[in-house]
Amino acid sequence: MLGIPIGWFGIPGGFEWIIILVIALLIFGKRLPGTMRSIGKGFVEFKKGLKGVKDEVDEAEEEVKKIDDEDVDVK
Repeated sequence: MLGIPIGWFGIPGGFEWIIILVIALLIFGKRLPGTMRSIGKGFVEFKKGLKGVKDEVDEAEEEVKKIDDEDVDVK
């Protein structure tokens, strides 16, 4: 092994995030706001997709319940 303790690679704290932000600004410059906007739009679309899937599952569950209720109604 390399002899590097795993504890050195933790979650970045406040100062580390500032350093990461400065490096990102140096690398991306004027493109950073557009990149962040695109990422935000991607998250919104992802949430819309999840909501659509959840709605479809709920509709299917309601249909199954209706079919079960009709089958149980034996006279």
